[in-house]
Amino acid sequence: MHELGITQNIVAIVAEHAKGLSVRRVTLEIGQLSTIMADAIHFCFEICCQGTVLEGATLEIIEVPGRGKCQDCGSEMNLSQPFGSCDCCHSAKLDIIQGQELKIKEMEVQ
Repeated sequence: MHELGITQNIVAIVAEHAKGLSVRRVTLEIGQLSTIMADAIHFCFEICCQGTVLEGATLEIIEVPGRGKCQDCGSEMNLSQPFGSCDCCHSAKLDIIQGQELKIKEMEVQ
């Protein structure tokens, strides 16, 4: 489960930026087209926070929908998977423009 390593990195980054202050809440943005399972991040978060300034913090995850742009006609469309065809011209030449990200959006400290 690579989510454990990802969660450990998130906790380390937030702890570093908290500069010793107690963290109450962390908000993440996770793209729906990423290979990251939000439920697994939630599961790992409490464990990874033990003994750190994040202990007891809550985790909020915002799921970012997938979006693509057709290279041929320029149309944008929603994507539920990282491939497909254009809704307008049926081209398979799509660029993913949203939905693969993992961002620490914000943290709340005490």
